[in-house]
Amino acid sequence: MRTQYFILLTAITLLTASCGTAQTTKKDKYPNPPVANSKTVYPIRLTEAEWKSMLTTDQYYIFRQEGTERAGTGKYDHFYEKGTYYSAASLQPLFISETKFNSGTGWPSFYAPITSDAVKLLKDQSFGSVRWAVVDSKSGSHLGHVFDDGPDPTGKRYCMNSAALLFVPEGGKAPTSSKPQ
Repeated sequence: MRTQYFILLTAITLLTASCGTAQTTKKDKYPNPPVANSKTVYPIRLTEAEWKSMLTTDQYYIFRQEGTERAGTGKYDHFYEKGTYYSAASLQPLFISETKFNSGTGWPSFYAPITSDAVKLLKDQSFGSVRWAVVDSKSGSHLGHVFDDGPDPTGKRYCMNSAALLFVPEGGKAPTSSKPQ
């Protein structure tokens, strides 16, 4: 009887430990991005005139004035090629196609950034609500917002503006210009 009790206790301990390990691994794979604030200093700092000369009108509106494209108008909403999405502001990689999903919202959506330090989150209290704006971690440029209604494994929906992104197909070279190809 003692042997059976010992075997049962060992089995329960192993199962509990393996479940805990699986959950920790999942969280480690997709950690939350850091939170920024109005005093955060970004590596890329340009004047508004420099931003205007570098970006398209739509990009400037989104990045620098925290604008949003109209739902369903962005070129990456129903776009499912394999590759990497870069920031048109800093040219750094932000998202990969494996984390993209059809949210049905009219904007390209991802469940996780390529790395947790590719973006930062800023508290956004505009329009009488509290939500989290997603900004490029190198320039602080507005990309979109993140919501807690996404799919597994993160439950997040990074809802981005297509004009803020530059897509490079799998095996392609990183962009060298902010202007869409």
